[in-house]
Amino acid sequence: STHLCIDLDRLQPQCAAFVEKSSTAGAWSANGLSITNSWLSEGLRPRAITRDLKWGVPVPLAGFDSKVFYVWFDACIGYPSITAAYTPEWEQWWKNPANVQLFQFMGKDNVPFHTVVFPSSQIATGEDWTLLHHISACEYLNYEGGKFSKSRGVGVFGNNARDTGVAPDVWRYYLLSSRPESSDTIFTWANFVACNNSVLLANIGNFCNRTLKFLDKNTTYAGIVPTADPALIAAGADSVHRRFIDDVNELLTSFIEHMDAVRIKAALSIARDISARGNQYLQECNTTNALFTEQRTQCDTVMALAVNLVYLLSALFHPFMPATADSICRQLNAPSRLLPDSFALDLKPGHIIGKPEHLFTNIDAKKVDQWLAEFGGSASDEPKQESKKDKKKKAKAAAAAKTVQEA
Repeated sequence: STHLCIDLDRLQPQCAAFVEKSSTAGAWSANGLSITNSWLSEGLRPRAITRDLKWGVPVPLAGFDSKVFYVWFDACIGYPSITAAYTPEWEQWWKNPANVQLFQFMGKDNVPFHTVVFPSSQIATGEDWTLLHHISACEYLNYEGGKFSKSRGVGVFGNNARDTGVAPDVWRYYLLSSRPESSDTIFTWANFVACNNSVLLANIGNFCNRTLKFLDKNTTYAGIVPTADPALIAAGADSVHRRFIDDVNELLTSFIEHMDAVRIKAALSIARDISARGNQYLQECNTTNALFTEQRTQCDTVMALAVNLVYLLSALFHPFMPATADSICRQLNAPSRLLPDSFALDLKPGHIIGKPEHLFTNIDAKKVDQWLAEFGGSASDEPKQESKKDKKKKAKAAAAAKTVQEA
């Protein structure tokens, strides 16, 4: 039948110019740029944007009433249209290239629709659209040495993740820490449980809970933030406290650089390292009741710095674990905060914190086998490819059987 097409061949010069400018300014992911350049080097061709299907967005043009738009032509148009459904001021985002940068995240299979087809559609209108600035395209996430397969019930999907009872933030952290940014990665239940117990619980959760519980005790500070000794934290001071501040600032600078470059895995790793540095600091200072009773000035400084690092962690982890960040702020009795450029004591002396709670809970290691059994779990679940030799044997056997039947 007759279909509508977008003449990508006529738009190739403008599209190529857009790709060169945007990929340089926006530092596209290597796979995103490679896939796009392969399309351009082969030469763009007219591409059908309609299909003979019943389900989809009807084509509002006489003679094409029985057709719908091709999903990946329609889906990208859905980005501005859903914004317009949300607010009549949608053009402040979608037709404001001087003040808005568009970042997009996806699996590599969908790259050309976002770097070639949709930008070309925007360019073809002749209007001043906000075009793609940065694309972050992922490789494949595999499952326990094989592949995810909904049809065969292999792998864990959204509804399955919910049914495990594991908090969404744990899923968010593990999947982002395993994000296949430059090569394929593997989801395993053993790593999932280890990530929760050894990283979230033992590192991040331990530091936050240890700090807030010590601060909250009636035998110590009764929930009131103390005053740090200025001499111990001053720039250039030869103290464990100043070295801690300098280390956190160095890590924070690295975190910001990675986030600006959309290196999400690396940024998340740095955030984890900042929390680990907090745990190390508490250990170095021997933060116990004895420190409170025998070296009060030292203990006050430790607690002032530690509780403010907890506050900094709420900002660092908010993009990755929003519910956890909200819980931290609630426990601190402090508002959500923006990410600062440097570590500062924003919770002032005299501030009263809220009630400490555990951020994470332990997952029993026995769950690994349970979930493996429930959701499939090994490369052996993958159907084996039939060799040419096996195919020939099967063909001969079938021919022999046919001969016998005919006889």
